[in-house]
Amino acid sequence: MAGSARDVAVNRIEDARLWAAPKLDQAAQSVEEQIAPIVSAFLAEMARRIDVSAARKTRRRWPVAALCTGAAIGAIGVMMYRNNAQRWTDTMRESVRDTASDAGKWVGDKAQETRDKAGRATDDIKGKMS
Repeated sequence: MAGSARDVAVNRIEDARLWAAPKLDQAAQSVEEQIAPIVSAFLAEMARRIDVSAARKTRRRWPVAALCTGAAIGAIGVMMYRNNAQRWTDTMRESVRDTASDAGKWVGDKAQETRDKAGRATDDIKGKMS
């Protein structure tokens, strides 16, 4: 039974090869005659478009100009940032100084009020005891 199955399989593989060989040959000729010229033309056009020698002279100026402009704008931005940071620092120093003096004045005022209240309370207690 195994020998018979092997013979059938060998015959079918041979039949498939006899049928596939002309189909593959026809496909190869079709690719060669129809698809290959289109692919070849496409590749030639891409080669022409990315050719460095034609684009080297005209396109090199814009990136360099854009880079220099960006660097100049960045430098100006850094200078403005540092200037504003220094102004902010000076303003905060003055604000802290003013706040500290205001806080000292407020503490002094509160201490005076407390002293006055204590004095009045002491006078009231002295008056009640006498």
